[in-house]
Amino acid sequence: MTAPTDANQTLFSDVNDLARHTPWLHGLGAGYATYGVVLFGALILLAVWQARHASHAKLAAALWAGIATVLAVGVNQPFVSLVAEPRPYQTHPGMLVLVSRSTDWSFPSDHSVMAGACAVGLLIASRRLGAIASVAALLMAGARVYVGAHYPLDVLAGLILGAVVAGAGWLVLRRPLVLGVSRLRQLSPVRAWCEPRPGI
Repeated sequence: MTAPTDANQTLFSDVNDLARHTPWLHGLGAGYATYGVVLFGALILLAVWQARHASHAKLAAALWAGIATVLAVGVNQPFVSLVAEPRPYQTHPGMLVLVSRSTDWSFPSDHSVMAGACAVGLLIASRRLGAIASVAALLMAGARVYVGAHYPLDVLAGLILGAVVAGAGWLVLRRPLVLGVSRLRQLSPVRAWCEPRPGI
């Protein structure tokens, strides 16, 4: 079991104090920290939809954004178990908590890993959607600290890990992914839906 550093705890306390003094933001912060994952899923689906008639590489990149997001969360699980850092509310019983309490470990944050992977994956597929996802990822990381679910370093590490998985994974798997898309498009059940069109 690992304890957070003094600086990490101090910064968390400052954010928790901010949360105490901004009750008007509680509903929005808790809602986004809990259900913001839906936004990332919608952005991935939009990227795939927009790329469905584009080149093999563009469609592969859009699909990779979704694959990388799921893969990054899976990669994170051994790190979570290895570090075994208690949630802030497990060691600070008097703090403000705005979401349901979880019994799993805190570092790195699964939500932030997901957000970081999605943001980088979408940046590869679409700069515009990637920019939106990047802002959403930073907001997700901040929200997870604001609601009392994680320390600041938990979400920072999560963003970095997710980004690395998505970026490095694309470099390693780009060719087989593009080849897979090209073969997928030859199947009659999906050909009409995602057949490439010149100029897209």
